[in-house]
Amino acid sequence: MKDGVRAAHAKHQNINSRIASRVAALRIDLGLSLDALAEKCAVSRSMISLIERGESSATAVVLEKIAAGLGVPLSTLFDDASAPANPLSRRADRTVWRDPLSGYIRRNISPANFPSPIQIVEVVLPAGASVAYETGARDVPIHQQIWIQEGAIELTLGATTHRLSKDDCLAMQLNVPTAFHNRTRKLARYIVVIVSERSRTSRK
Repeated sequence: MKDGVRAAHAKHQNINSRIASRVAALRIDLGLSLDALAEKCAVSRSMISLIERGESSATAVVLEKIAAGLGVPLSTLFDDASAPANPLSRRADRTVWRDPLSGYIRRNISPANFPSPIQIVEVVLPAGASVAYETGARDVPIHQQIWIQEGAIELTLGATTHRLSKDDCLAMQLNVPTAFHNRTRKLARYIVVIVSERSRTSRK
């Protein structure tokens, strides 16, 4: 295996392991069995088990359902639970994750495990790509603002569609199904600012 391919494979395994430990820890902390979480988030018990063992490259849609069932933003599942709480996040600390279905790329910008209700995420949505999250109302209110840095997207909240271009910013609450579409021939890059009434570190 060439060095570049080996490094990419190692990073892929590392982010899967990180997601696995986060899902398992959050589920156990809530006192939920695999069956209980499966019923709560409409993801099969076998899929959750595979994710917790780091044996499945779950899609963003599946992970979003699990995050909703756990009462946390999707970005929480990508935090490194083993990292010390630090108010500073450096570029070298950030791990990129690619959705195996849509090819969209995300990375957490905020410091991992720092006790703040605010999270910042960078997302790159490839040309022609779409991601549709099916989850609606949540036990814990989660608010987001989407700030377009490059390109343009269509963002659909329930029955309402917003067309966003560079430097547009949309405030929204995650309480209806949400879909992101890049109908252009160029990638779109945007910043997501997330505020949850429950801190990422309140449950470990």
